[in-house]
Amino acid sequence: MNPLKMILIACCLLSFQHKEDIGDFCGIQNTSFSSGETVKMTVYYSTLGAYIGAGDATFTTTLERFNGKAVYHAVGVGHTYPFFDNFFKVRDRYESYIDTGTLQPYKFIRNVDEGGFKIYNNVTFNHTANTAVSTNGMYKITDCMQDVVSAMYYARNINFDKYKVGDRIPFDMFLDDEIHHLYLKYMGREKIKTKYGRFKAIKIKPLLIKGTIFQGGEGMSAWISDDPNHLLLRAESPITVGSIKVDMMGYQNLRYPLTSFIGIR
Repeated sequence: MNPLKMILIACCLLSFQHKEDIGDFCGIQNTSFSSGETVKMTVYYSTLGAYIGAGDATFTTTLERFNGKAVYHAVGVGHTYPFFDNFFKVRDRYESYIDTGTLQPYKFIRNVDEGGFKIYNNVTFNHTANTAVSTNGMYKITDCMQDVVSAMYYARNINFDKYKVGDRIPFDMFLDDEIHHLYLKYMGREKIKTKYGRFKAIKIKPLLIKGTIFQGGEGMSAWISDDPNHLLLRAESPITVGSIKVDMMGYQNLRYPLTSFIGIR
């Protein structure tokens, strides 16, 4: 069970496109979040239809300097609860240093311990030379490349009014020293009830990377707040055994009031 990675995959809703179709998205300006924001998520796991809490993840952003440039330092940390530690203990930390003007990452750090399997990867992006230098080597990348953390913040600035239901928004993501060509499908607007409460939401389906617990494809659904924050409210997906649901359970210092919130009942 990996709560943070589940949430990060769900949050990979960024809106930049391939080199031949960059359009308005490359270098999009941030209008949805600000430094000081904290968002808390809870992961629920189910095998027989009843969901039980499996782990927590927290995302924070601070304003810092990186090589003399203003950046958002975005950090995601996640862990499983003691009961699930007995089966698959997770202690994960992901970091990204994101340019405040272009929302492109300068550095990405992945430091994870998942069931005793440890990974550390430190990636530096050179968007002028289109290269990424990681702990394991140098790799060529495409234009407007994002990492898995910067992607979630970039995605929150999508203008979904520009799309029709069923439209696909292609994107590239650099993860595990590979470029993944994925897309996000816009599914329209609806109301949703989460563990936190009821919301007006925007529904999307991100194309998943096939992995150890995810089968890949469009099996995951996610909902973000239908307000200027575009905050992730819920993500759910089948996995190899059972299913997972992720709900937003707390926040601080959002840039705007959460006007999509309808109420507890």
